[in-house]
Amino acid sequence: MSPNRPHLFTLTGNLLAERTLTFARWTSGATQRATAESFQVGGKGINVSKMLTRLGAPNTALCFLGGPTGLECETWLRTHGFSLQAFPTSTPTRTGLVVRSVDQPETTFLGVDAAPDSVALLTCANTLDALPAGSVLALSGSLPGWTTPGYDPLRAALHRWLERSPLVVDTYGPPLDWFAREQCTLVRLNRTELLTLFPGSPAADTAALLLRARERFLAQRWVVSDGAAPVWFLDDTGAPHSIPTPAIREVSPTGSGDVMLAAILHAYFHQAMSWREAVAWAVPLAAANAAHPGIAEFPLEINLAMSFAKPLSPRFYS
Repeated sequence: MSPNRPHLFTLTGNLLAERTLTFARWTSGATQRATAESFQVGGKGINVSKMLTRLGAPNTALCFLGGPTGLECETWLRTHGFSLQAFPTSTPTRTGLVVRSVDQPETTFLGVDAAPDSVALLTCANTLDALPAGSVLALSGSLPGWTTPGYDPLRAALHRWLERSPLVVDTYGPPLDWFAREQCTLVRLNRTELLTLFPGSPAADTAALLLRARERFLAQRWVVSDGAAPVWFLDDTGAPHSIPTPAIREVSPTGSGDVMLAAILHAYFHQAMSWREAVAWAVPLAAANAAHPGIAEFPLEINLAMSFAKPLSPRFYS
């Protein structure tokens, strides 16, 4: 691949074996029969890889797989054409359930987080060390067990990665604080997650929080979503900017941040857009995802046309 189009790797630390049950209508406290059932693999990095593939961006999904649920996930991922490198772990992959109906809000139930074992974490660390310099790594989602000694090799490998290659993160909890203090290429998160870095500041506006983040942390580029509110970002210019989100009828917001991150990665690293242009290009795609069921399954052609029409509009940045 051309050095101008680096290979993109995603890393999912907490994969999800997810089933979706669809009902005409359901109520709690009663036995009900679904009208449809499906299986899919969830996890933020997997969602990013799925969207990157739809955009035509070559990528490889790195993840941890364990137990019968992990085997089911691996079969599904390979069957659905993912380029995959999995690290076996003794911990069974967690499970999840999505409940849908025609006129009720979608509800998701998540199983207990599954932390990878120390062998899997070491294997992942060694793999990252062996990947070509200049590759792009996007680490997405939670990292159960992050504060335990088992993560020491992976933390060290991620620090080494930053010395030679771009690292983009979308995480929360203890890992977010760690990555914010590294020279990450980009941090993408939502406002609730940003507030965890500034306890006691719930009323602070996002622009002010981003300026504080630039002063406090080594990470200097940030993208912050907040549902239907404008997306804020801080790039190399040093001043926060906001981008309004398109008005939509929300169907399922799940995975919209992952769609946004995938679009930013593709736009910046493969389409030679600036960070500002990349974020502006990504926002309509994230909104389109929220307006459709599933993750990264919306009609792509229409929304790509909408995205390409907007990146250079000054009003879009205001």
